[in-house]
Amino acid sequence: MPVVPLTLAISLCLVFTFIIFFLCEHARGRVSSAERDSLLPLGEEAPRLAHPPVLPDSASHGCGCSDGTHAPCPGCLRR
Repeated sequence: MPVVPLTLAISLCLVFTFIIFFLCEHARGRVSSAERDSLLPLGEEAPRLAHPPVLPDSASHGCGCSDGTHAPCPGCLRR
């Protein structure tokens, strides 16, 4: 009956995994707590500013917008 040794092996792996995670969490528990961790999503974030892309001059990227031979390109429309 190979099911019993397989079940026993999987159960032991789960037990050892639980023990490892428990010890890691216990060691980390001195630094934080469940109440503190639950409030982390509400914490203030440092603002991240997006810089606008630097668009080249219409003459340098050759879109033809400056002399009126073509319709304005998307880069020139954003200016």
